[in-house]
Amino acid sequence: MHPFLAAVGWPVIDRVAGLSPHGLFIAIGFMVGSIPFGRLARKRGISVEAVNSIIFWSLIGAIVGARVGYVIAHTSEFSSPVEWLKIWNGGISLLGGIAGATIANAINIRRFHLRFFQVADAIAPALAIGVAVGRIGDLIIGDHLGKPTSWLLAWKYMGGSLAPPFVCANDLCQASLQGGHLQTIGRGGAELLDQTGAVIAAGIGVHQTALYDMLLAWVLFGVLWWFIRRDRREAMATLLFGIWYGCARLLEDSLRIDKRFGPLTGSQWTALTVVLACVALAVYLAVTKREGPTSVARTAPDLEPAAVEAAPDAEPSTNGPAPDP
Repeated sequence: MHPFLAAVGWPVIDRVAGLSPHGLFIAIGFMVGSIPFGRLARKRGISVEAVNSIIFWSLIGAIVGARVGYVIAHTSEFSSPVEWLKIWNGGISLLGGIAGATIANAINIRRFHLRFFQVADAIAPALAIGVAVGRIGDLIIGDHLGKPTSWLLAWKYMGGSLAPPFVCANDLCQASLQGGHLQTIGRGGAELLDQTGAVIAAGIGVHQTALYDMLLAWVLFGVLWWFIRRDRREAMATLLFGIWYGCARLLEDSLRIDKRFGPLTGSQWTALTVVLACVALAVYLAVTKREGPTSVARTAPDLEPAAVEAAPDAEPSTNGPAPDP
């Protein structure tokens, strides 16, 4: 196949009606994800008041966590601590946002006597679809670009100003990357140069890791929606999300030249930690066969909140037959 027949591409746009597509689609993704969460939460006996509170604190925690996560990984790029607060200048971390929302609600749900995985299992599919929708904004502005490539989904530059760290002029965009590398992207292709100016990689385009993340998130949503069609042991849907998405981020970030701490980027270290923790807990639950509450199927009728909230955390659920692992 001729490489140009295999490439994808579009002109990037940094503003739509005065708004950043990046922020716009993050907001849309958040709202879209709240719909299946509310639906699944009712089936797990989570009250409307609790659902609204969880959504609110997810928003607050995600905003704070996304910025904190980015600042921690890119502290050297800021001239002063005041710059840390200027979130409108760009610079957020998706994994930091997820961590912030998780921490905020780990505290918040105690007010409603809810178990962590009782809530997390309802959030997992919602988060997957929210990520998938939110990534559309990254595609529009040309963010999260990786190394040069000529493979099937190579992304070709077709005009416009790419998101930082790229600076564009006359249909040529350049970015100074870690290790003294320089990457150039133009209509004719992409090149990656080392400190001496020698070309170390070239292609008709680059890896668009936001595209990969969006596609993998859509597939993850489909897998989770299929998985929860039946009663499952509580925590299994959350662990499936953590392992899948963590592995996806490990792969995607390997295709980028980004700031590294040792062999991995900050996002990769976070993802690796999540994957290992989720695998360890999944193995523990499988080996010990410890009884626990059930996350009911998405097709189950809504459950009265009092029926769940009044039950002790350690007491197994009596919703139907024993769940699949």
